[in-house]
Parts: sequence; structure tokens; C-alpha cells
Amino acid sequence: MQRLLEGLVEFRRGDFEVHRNLFNGLRAKHKPHTLFITCSDSRVDPNMITGTLPGELFIIRNIANLVPPYRETHEYVATTSAIEYAVLSLGVKNIIVCGHSNCGGCAACLKPSEFLAKLPHTKKWLELTCPVRDRVLKDIPANDPQARELIMEQANVVEQLKHLMAYPYISQKAILGQLTLSGWHYIIETGEVFIYDRNAGKFLLVNG
Repeated sequence: MQRLLEGLVEFRRGDFEVHRNLFNGLRAKHKPHTLFITCSDSRVDPNMITGTLPGELFIIRNIANLVPPYRETHEYVATTSAIEYAVLSLGVKNIIVCGHSNCGGCAACLKPSEFLAKLPHTKKWLELTCPVRDRVLKDIPANDPQARELIMEQANVVEQLKHLMAYPYISQKAILGQLTLSGWHYIIETGEVFIYDRNAGKFLLVNG
């Protein structure tokens, strides 16, 4: 906790002063250009990766950067409501789904079901990955666990893009050219980012 408190002081004396005018302009409103959906993993820092400042990204974080399939419901749906708000209220122009290497959520999906027995809510949430997991387990041999994890992470990103396009207001804006969707895979240990190319059907390095 002490490190966090010291960080507050450092922020107020350092970055805040450097960007005082920016923060003053953000006082009453913000107009982010991008909805950034990524994992809750502490090793992933959206603003650091993209070189963006406060007010530019509307960020959704959850385990394994998942997008629940669209449905009308009276339940409390945090990710779905945040997507709705970003697109329909804030008017973002881009949506990025960013997965990452060594993703604990994706790795857990590939393990036997009892692996998450003591984490029932996490287990339930990760059921959203079942279609991707089943394909990976079928197509990639068990004697190549690294390939399984890599393909799981990347295929999971592509699956979430498909889920997003099932949201009526997203597909409509995308078709009209008012909204761009992109899938990223961030490699923690190298800083590399691979972006999904729909035409090529694979992830291509963009910052090598």
C-alpha cells in the first residue's frame, strides 16, 4: 500500500503537472476514440502499449478479454453495458480486442474442468471460450502445449470479434464505415503486437 501512496504523490507532482491542461479539459467530459477490450492481467497496460493519454481509450478489462454474445436481458451485464455505452453514448470510432501471451484465462480453459473447481465464477465466465477451446483441443496435439496456448489466445480474439459483430448497433456502424474493429495479440516478453488480418486469416506483426 505504501508504494501506491507514494505513487499518488509522484503522479500529482509529475505527470499531472505535465498534463495539467489536458486534465482540466477532461474535467466535464471525455471523447475517447477507441474502445479497448483487454484482459484484466496486470501485465497488460493499454495506454503504455498504444502510447495514448487519458481521455483517448475507453477500456474494458475482464478475464481473457471476452465479449459475451449479444442478448437482451434484465441481468446485470457489465461488459455488455460498457460496450453499449462506448458505442452508442460516447461514439467511439474503433473497437480493439487485445489478447496477450501467457494468458492465465486461456491457459485455464485448456486444462481439465476440475482445475477451476475452487473458482466457480471464473469457471462459469470462461465457459464463453468453450467453442474456441474445443477446436484448439481437437486441432492441436497435446504434445505441443505452447502451440495450443498461442492458438487459443489468438483464436479467442477472433471469436470475440465475431461476437461483437452480432451486436446490431455494432454491425450496422461497421457496415456503414462508421466503426472499425480490430483484433490484437500482445507479446508481453518482447513488446510485439500482432494484428489480425481478415484477408490473410492470420495475425501479422505490426511493430517489429
